[in-house]
Amino acid sequence: MDLNLAGRRALVTASSGGIGAAVARRLADEGCAVLVHGRDPVRAGEVAAELNAAGGVADVVLGDLTEDEGAGKVAQRAREWGVEVLVNNAGPFVEHDWESAEPAAWLDAVNGNVVSAVRMIRALVPQMRERGWGRVVNVGSRAATTPLPNMVEYSAAKAAVVNMTTSLARHLAGSGITANTLSPGVIVTDGMRQMFEDGASARGWPEQWTQLEPLVVAEYAPNPAGRLGTAADIAAAVAFLASPLAGYINGIDLRVDGGITSVP
Repeated sequence: MDLNLAGRRALVTASSGGIGAAVARRLADEGCAVLVHGRDPVRAGEVAAELNAAGGVADVVLGDLTEDEGAGKVAQRAREWGVEVLVNNAGPFVEHDWESAEPAAWLDAVNGNVVSAVRMIRALVPQMRERGWGRVVNVGSRAATTPLPNMVEYSAAKAAVVNMTTSLARHLAGSGITANTLSPGVIVTDGMRQMFEDGASARGWPEQWTQLEPLVVAEYAPNPAGRLGTAADIAAAVAFLASPLAGYINGIDLRVDGGITSVP
């Protein structure tokens, strides 16, 4: 299916690896020019080089979105790039329960997951308004619907992302810009895989991923699809929401989680 994204220009935050890199690849495959964002110039450069080598158009922008100065530099480059599609993928997390999550950790979670996206939205949406077209896709988490006991502040921050996105969609009514949340379930990324491998021995689980993954599905992520998600699953859904074909989809939380939120 042609998503009619050829010629559009996108910024994908935190796209130097993991889900963000997969989203950047999929948008480039659909004909988008992609601004690859990260904080590591080597990793971001490798993703951009890969996209360009495959016949796409990509460039790199570096900056820490948790700080006004860093976010401002990213936003300036994105405005120069003419970004029409903003994918707020940056979303740091740390494992904390209620006893270990200090107030500072809550503030960090909100800044990293919510305010970082707000910085980009406030900077880039005015230019989209001028053009009369734009897409904002905020990456949430299934934790927004089913809070994780070992990621309490992250779960609350992602719930705020869903609420914020609905508010933004209403605010942008009639502008030609849509705003949607996409909430992944348990996705196999290097970071997620490392988290489970690091904690495997404490759970009495094998440390080899091929043996560990079925246990993760059964014990941590039982879902009707019967598997863990992939970054490609998320990228496909983001590309659709970013496309002109999704113009009547606005203010939703699209859960790409294998149905895990339906499991009691």
